[in-house]
Amino acid sequence: MQQEINIQEIIKIAQEAGAAILEIYERDFEVEYKGDESPLTEADKKSNEVIEKGLKATYSAIPILSEETKQAPYEERKDWGTFWLVDPLDGTKEFIKRNGEFTVNIALVTNGRPVLGVIYVPVVNKTFYAIKDKGSFLIDEKGEETKLEKVLPTEGKISVAASRSHLNDATQAFVDEKRKEYEEVNFISAGSSLKFCLVAEGKAHCYPRFAPTMEWDTGAGQIVAEEAGASVTVPETGEPLVYNKENLLNPYFLVQ
Repeated sequence: MQQEINIQEIIKIAQEAGAAILEIYERDFEVEYKGDESPLTEADKKSNEVIEKGLKATYSAIPILSEETKQAPYEERKDWGTFWLVDPLDGTKEFIKRNGEFTVNIALVTNGRPVLGVIYVPVVNKTFYAIKDKGSFLIDEKGEETKLEKVLPTEGKISVAASRSHLNDATQAFVDEKRKEYEEVNFISAGSSLKFCLVAEGKAHCYPRFAPTMEWDTGAGQIVAEEAGASVTVPETGEPLVYNKENLLNPYFLVQ
């Protein structure tokens, strides 16, 4: 890593971005639509400004790849050994619905793998974070910290986390297969990167994502899940998700 990263600084930046999001969440806001029909709000932009300003102030040598900033061309990106991977408001659809299930995601990627991640949940003031080989943690709304560890399904029962906005036939087929294995399949629906957190906390045993995601949707969640003992892999290959690909679209993956 080019520079020692202070995780507390990254947590502070994510929380400041979350505060900026909440200020907009609590009043009227307009929704725009990007070229791919995905929604964009003032909160996405404001959060991005706060994060970019914070990261550049302290870690100016490390480039940033963010959903809401014009991405550097691959010819330039491919030489990035380490970079920040940012989704300033993951779960914009949930934000628009005002259901609280949105997050701020900041990850540090080195040699194609996330090595540090912060997920901040503004509405409930909870912070998930992980550092490679040092574990995965939750700071609750009271400021109390807990080490996270995934749990295995108990006899006859399994909990599956799934996307509230992207439930499809492939995911349903996965759940149906689990019903053949387990007497009871509990279905936990949640938005944004919260599904990674559910697995890391042991509240869900797996999270199948058989719908499109981009790299910034998953970087922070992957390291939070992995450091809690879970795997984040492509079902066909068993290999983990990798980052800074020429095409920033992820393959389908399974967290378990």
